[in-house]
Amino acid sequence: MTVRTKSITGIRRRQGLLDRMVGEVAVAVRVLSGVATASRAYPPGRQIEPGEETMPLPEQRHAAGLMRVNHVGEICAQALYRGQALAGVRDETRALLREAAHEEVDHLVWCSQRLQELSSRPSLLNPIWYLGSFTLGALASRAGERYNLGFMAETERQVEAHLAQHLKTLPASDERSRQVVVQMRDDEIRHRKSAQQHGAVSLPTPIPAVMTFVSKVMTKSAYRI
Repeated sequence: MTVRTKSITGIRRRQGLLDRMVGEVAVAVRVLSGVATASRAYPPGRQIEPGEETMPLPEQRHAAGLMRVNHVGEICAQALYRGQALAGVRDETRALLREAAHEEVDHLVWCSQRLQELSSRPSLLNPIWYLGSFTLGALASRAGERYNLGFMAETERQVEAHLAQHLKTLPASDERSRQVVVQMRDDEIRHRKSAQQHGAVSLPTPIPAVMTFVSKVMTKSAYRI
């Protein structure tokens, strides 16, 4: 009788994980297809048509490259947090990760809108970055609650630094992109602090360094591709 109970429990767990995986595939398709919608207003206000942008073409191209990088960063964050929330975490932590992922959807939509205004497009490598980040997040979820949260905090810390650098390198006249990036940065700071308040610990030294290296590879490829 006990064996049968364990068997049924195991089947239910597998079914529950399978159901969540099917749901995650649906989320991935929605994110990568660009049909996701934001729950908050676009920071610059009304979205303009591409022909309304008045910046010189070289500045538009540079701004588009930076916003494409930001878009990829949000693709990665979205996938990472959903992977972390898939298994191996408490309901409270899962809710925290999914709340952060939900706000990353806003960032995705805003970056996509700004790219349209700049007559540009998202990175062609987005499916690869999503799959890799989701897999990494699922692996991180097995490292234990405090390290899982530490991974979230370190991710947000690096994204904050990345966005702060973009605020310095955006064309001076590109106020619309700046408004998007500022709101994204403020959200990332809040996510980091939330992870720390819930018990995040510092990651072992090699891990942040590896994360930084991968981020640099992503940045260089996404700026152009």
